[in-house]
Amino acid sequence: MRWYLDVLKNYSVFDGRAGREEYWQFTLINIIISIALYATLNDLWAVYTVAVLIPTIAVSIRRLHDIGRSGWWVLSAIVPVVLLFMMMLDGKTGPNQYGFNPKDVIA
Repeated sequence: MRWYLDVLKNYSVFDGRAGREEYWQFTLINIIISIALYATLNDLWAVYTVAVLIPTIAVSIRRLHDIGRSGWWVLSAIVPVVLLFMMMLDGKTGPNQYGFNPKDVIA
């Protein structure tokens, strides 16, 4: 749940990097909430989907930065298999042009 809240707090941060754990924890919780809302409260589901659109794009761009790709690759979501494959790749070790490696940070 911490990763989910961290992504929402950083909803407008499109620079830097996001590790696999941050991205996939957010995605998993987001899917669970979406399914629960869609099954019970359709109107609230629509509001929720719009509300998490920007944070979802932001964390996706930061995840792409972690593997050394430009944020423009998020447009490859038109062909979802390409984006899904890239999101599963391990991040580049050490700092890159987008910032430090999130795995190197001691929590």
